[in-house]
Amino acid sequence: MIAIIMYGPPGSGKGTQAKLLADKFGLIHFDTGKYIERVVHNSKNKKNKIIQKQRELFDSGILCDPSWVFKIVSEKTRQLVKIGFGIVFSGSPRTFYETFGIKHETDAKIKKNTKQTRKLTRGLIDILEKYYGKKNVFVFNIDISDKNSIKRNGNRLMCSVCGTQILNKVLKFKSLKVSKCPFCGGKLYRRTLDKPEIIKVRLKEYRERTLPIQKELKKRGYKIIDINGESLPEKVHKKISSYLT
Repeated sequence: MIAIIMYGPPGSGKGTQAKLLADKFGLIHFDTGKYIERVVHNSKNKKNKIIQKQRELFDSGILCDPSWVFKIVSEKTRQLVKIGFGIVFSGSPRTFYETFGIKHETDAKIKKNTKQTRKLTRGLIDILEKYYGKKNVFVFNIDISDKNSIKRNGNRLMCSVCGTQILNKVLKFKSLKVSKCPFCGGKLYRRTLDKPEIIKVRLKEYRERTLPIQKELKKRGYKIIDINGESLPEKVHKKISSYLT
């Protein structure tokens, strides 16, 4: 079994590549962004104050509280490990807190010496090393420009049924109206996160809170494999796969 972490700014294609890798190598694609989105937007959680606080952060483009994210992601990760699956994460773990635990905490947005932080002594990378072995944990960084990040996300629609992403370029032609998924017929919608002003916030969060993780991973002996995300998806997939075969 292997574990793969896909990093990259919004719109870099890490979700697409994670899905392709999951299909090719028989892994589970753990899209933490979608997982969190389902939790915070679930109507059953409307009265849950903790989750509603996370929803406010999520919908504004700010990363959710790392301690809360670590709790739900680590629980799901352990469940998948126990049933014998390898995992490919798209964009997770996103903060030092989630990745390395309190010992390596540098995230200024986390209050120290709270009851919640004292409980955490390990991060997701420790869990992956324990169950998969360090040599079987691969880290990729798919890079694209801020301009393309905003362009890609701004032209994206999501299927409410199958989750397929549709690049909405065809809507530039007024004679063509696309409101349903061409694959399953589900209703298409635009995520709150894909508004240009929100994407800029997400890019800032990525640079300040996620990119520094890679430096610490290198100190731990991990090789960060940089991939040019400006290429066509099939070329990006071929490049990534070459490191895994």
